[in-house]
Amino acid sequence: MSVVPSKAMVLAAGLGLRMRPLTDNMPKPLVRVAGQPLLDHVLDKLAAAGVVEAVVNVHYLPDQIIAHTAARSHPRVIISDERDQVLGTGGAVVKALPLLGSQPFFHLNADTMWIDGVRPNLTRLAETFDPDRMDILLLMAPTTTSIGYAGRGDYAMLPDGALRKRKEHQVVPFVYAGAAIMSPSLFHDAPAGEFSLTKLFDRANEQERLFGLRLDGVWMHVGTPDAVHDAEEAFLESVA
Repeated sequence: MSVVPSKAMVLAAGLGLRMRPLTDNMPKPLVRVAGQPLLDHVLDKLAAAGVVEAVVNVHYLPDQIIAHTAARSHPRVIISDERDQVLGTGGAVVKALPLLGSQPFFHLNADTMWIDGVRPNLTRLAETFDPDRMDILLLMAPTTTSIGYAGRGDYAMLPDGALRKRKEHQVVPFVYAGAAIMSPSLFHDAPAGEFSLTKLFDRANEQERLFGLRLDGVWMHVGTPDAVHDAEEAFLESVA
């Protein structure tokens, strides 16, 4: 049974330290790639996937993001203001749960960027997510074809999509691309305050309820100023 999420959570509260000096006076989600802020690339993909409301959390230079998204209607942006606290990637979702409702929702990093293949990857995620078997479905990018990524990967993936976390000295073929579908039930007994989503990823993995979907297209890891140029080149080539 697939789902069609109408709501999304977009993580936009990070300090963007590795993106300095571009983020000295600007939050990372507003850094422009190919003429458009990273956050708008994400929100446009959500709108195309049928999302009506996107909860965007803010912490670093929050007023810039609030002003930038104020007039947006597709999707409508609801701000989860964390300017006076640090909640981490997990605590941010717990705070936003009353806004996200009781149904599975998209979850995206504000700085994730990819070029879709034949069909939009968010649509493919929605078609693949099965709440009876899954608590989380992650969009997974092949490390060998990703732009700007030089790590050891995050997970191996079985033929049915089940994920296996990379061991300390292991190299695995897939990296989390910063987009997912999650069930709110995942957070029912989550800790209070600041914590990382990886805690819940690991628990779902142990319970055989963490799955992945191979990204169709090209993922770009836009983590540093140098990576912005590489991402722009790839993006502009794709639309030429």
